[in-house]
Amino acid sequence: MGLLSIIKKVRDARPSPRRRARPFVRSFVDSPSELARARSQVKAKERELRVLMVGLDNAGKTTIVKRVNGESIDEISPTLGFNIKTMTYGDYSLNVWDVGGQKTLRAYWRNYYEATDGLIWVVDSADSRRMRDCAEALASVLEEEKLAGASVLVFANKRDIRGAMDVDAIADVLGLKRLVNRHWHIVGCSAVTGEGLLDGFDWLVNDCAERIYMLA
Repeated sequence: MGLLSIIKKVRDARPSPRRRARPFVRSFVDSPSELARARSQVKAKERELRVLMVGLDNAGKTTIVKRVNGESIDEISPTLGFNIKTMTYGDYSLNVWDVGGQKTLRAYWRNYYEATDGLIWVVDSADSRRMRDCAEALASVLEEEKLAGASVLVFANKRDIRGAMDVDAIADVLGLKRLVNRHWHIVGCSAVTGEGLLDGFDWLVNDCAERIYMLA
C-alpha cells in the first residue's frame, strides 16, 4: 500500500470534529415570541385553581355555579354525575367540579379529590331534618388525606327561605369550630338572589392564592 493511501486511510478514520451544541437559552433569545409564549403559559398555569363542590342532593350546588357564572337558573336538573365549569374569577381561572350529592353517588366522591385546591360544601339551610346527615357526610369528606390541605368554604344556602337555620347554628352542627389545622369559612347565601356568593368565592380564591402561590 502506498504512502498516500495510508495517509488517506488514517485521515478517514479520524472522528470528525463535533459541532458545538447551541445553548438552549440561546434559542429563546433568538425567538422572543417563543419566550413570551412560554412565560404566558407558565403564568396561566400558576393562576389555575381546582375547586370541588359537593354536598347533599338538592342543596343548590349547580344553581350556585350557574349564578356565579352569569348563566340562567330557570331550569336546573339534578346532577347525576358531575359537571365541570371553567370560569374566570378575578385574576384566576377556576375549574369547578360540581358533583352530584345523591346518596348512591357519595361513594364516588373520592374519585374527584385529587389535586383539589379548594372545597366548597353546600348546605340547604332550610333542610334542618337532614342537617345531621349533612354533618356526617362532611366529616367523612374532611377525613380524606387528599383533601388535607384544601381550603374549605361552606355555603349555607337558601337563606331566602323562611325558617332557614341560623348560620352560626349550622356551623355548630357541622362541627366547623372544632376543626384544627384547617382553613375554613362559612357564608350565608342564596343561589336564587345571589346574596353572599361573591363574598364566599372572594374568600376561597384569596385563601387558596395566599396558601399556594403566596400572593396577597
